[in-house]
Amino acid sequence: MSEKLTSQMAIDMEDKYGAHNYHPLPVVLARGEGPFVWDVEGKRYFDFLSAYSAVNQGHCHPRIIEALTEQAKILTLTSRAFYNDALGPYEKYITSYFKYDKVLPMNTGAEADETAIKLCRKWAYDVKGVEANKAKIIVCEGNFHGRTTTIISMSTDPDAKGGFGPYTPGFEIVPYNDLPALAKALEDPNVAGFLVEPIQGEAGVYVPEDGYLKKAFELCKAKNVLFIADEVQTGIARTGKLLACDHEGVRPDILILGKALSGGVFPVSAVLADDDIMLVIKPGQHGSTFGGNPIAARVAVTALQVVKDENLAEKAEKLGKIFREEMAAFDSEMIELVRGKGLLNAIVIKPKNGKEAWDVCVKMAENGLLAKPTHQHIIRFAPPLVINEDQLREALQIIKASISAFDAMEG
Repeated sequence: MSEKLTSQMAIDMEDKYGAHNYHPLPVVLARGEGPFVWDVEGKRYFDFLSAYSAVNQGHCHPRIIEALTEQAKILTLTSRAFYNDALGPYEKYITSYFKYDKVLPMNTGAEADETAIKLCRKWAYDVKGVEANKAKIIVCEGNFHGRTTTIISMSTDPDAKGGFGPYTPGFEIVPYNDLPALAKALEDPNVAGFLVEPIQGEAGVYVPEDGYLKKAFELCKAKNVLFIADEVQTGIARTGKLLACDHEGVRPDILILGKALSGGVFPVSAVLADDDIMLVIKPGQHGSTFGGNPIAARVAVTALQVVKDENLAEKAEKLGKIFREEMAAFDSEMIELVRGKGLLNAIVIKPKNGKEAWDVCVKMAENGLLAKPTHQHIIRFAPPLVINEDQLREALQIIKASISAFDAMEG
């Protein structure tokens, strides 16, 4: 009989046989249900990361798992060399759901961002009339759109970018939440698009000022520039609306979705746009073997149905206010700032006695709640949207107790 796997054994195996491209908290998860996960020893945790907002519908949602397993028994992959009986119904459903003419299905968020970049550039040459190979896309400092070679070329994160050149040209970086800087960059007639996260997740849940998105959209329209919203992390009800752009009534020219589009059970991403933009892509110019596969199509329809049926956007709006009010009222020397929208929130940590955000996250894990620091001094809190108020308040007590343990330490 083989030896029972322990957390330490699993960690050691990953360290020995896996690439060292992540630095996880020392917790080995084996099971999930709703807002909870359990490690291999059976300890239960609140999941306050939700796989970076992929598990909005909760871990292993029964309806989504049923769609996954039912389709997996029938047909898994045809490639796009042929039609399949799941893709058309999915395309009809998602375009109606988000009110766009067309969808281009992909698998991961980074692939969807790459797709949007190609689509924007092709539109620039075919429709706007930009000279070949001159199109520019404006992006923001602190952005995170993935880690492909092209995407890191527009990153300002030295960890993501450093040592991977030469970089892809065609991007101009402006400060986030800075309308004058955007307006100045838009003066260039070769600018084809403005790619922006409505809230910067990896930057530490950086919420722009009210009106920023709407005004940025208007500036783009005045210059015949496409407004491209990366809602991979902020979309699918996470911020208290179906899309974060909905808070300001902005309808992006190109909408990028991923993560919670599948409820976290399968890689599914999508790019949505109207015909005048999407149809510049012709057969053979872009694609993916797995994009639009039958499992992805069935899973995504069900995942989106769950969001509506369970009123997850409304839940996120209500519970997010409770979270921010409770944390803002909590008296701690370590908390500099609480910010967020819906159930996408963060606290900025002020180090104390050498203890930083990582130490707080380790303490919270010991107490039964999982979150992850970003940029050493920020902790993001993004539980599955299926969490209820009682569970949220229980989790808040764990967060407060964990931080209080450091406040109690003598300086």
